[in-house]
Amino acid sequence: MPAPNSASINSVTNNFLFLGDHPAMDLLNTVARPADEIIDFWQSDADVLRWLTLTELLQTDEVPTLRPGSLLESARQLRETVRTIIVQRKKRRQPDLAPLNDFLAQASSFTRLTKSPAAPPELKRRYNARTPEQLLAPIAESAASFFATADFNLVRPCEGEGCVLWFYDRTKSHRRRWCSMEVCGNRHKVAAFRSRNS
Repeated sequence: MPAPNSASINSVTNNFLFLGDHPAMDLLNTVARPADEIIDFWQSDADVLRWLTLTELLQTDEVPTLRPGSLLESARQLRETVRTIIVQRKKRRQPDLAPLNDFLAQASSFTRLTKSPAAPPELKRRYNARTPEQLLAPIAESAASFFATADFNLVRPCEGEGCVLWFYDRTKSHRRRWCSMEVCGNRHKVAAFRSRNS
């Protein structure tokens, strides 16, 4: 994949794209091509924290003070590790799982009973978060679970010309072709119409 143009991020909306139908796919989709250039939507530790919060994968009550840029660096490393495994699986090759397993080995979690007045106690997993890798443990575990259980026939890159987004096809017919029908699907329809009428 071409290197993302980090300088262009200011000219693009900083809303993340949640079109992948699984957190592992949405992780890959933090790099996108919303216009002509590939954009990395993660430009700071704060961007990564905001993404984790929006995906409800920030599983800690307190974010530790980290070396500036260390969370961004670890998040990008995890994203590329996940991307490599997905691409290898799609090519029906045996991926190297060691980098992800090394990441997972740094996780530290525990379970806690929570209560509310109107419901029985609920058991929830909480994560220690002293390092960037521990903060990212929930998304790393989600990706690992995906690799172990997903039907990779339904893991697809968008067919839109130049699009770099991925998705997990949960549609009933399993015929999804586009990251978004409103964006790439519509572009395809317009291009096909122009081709027929030129």
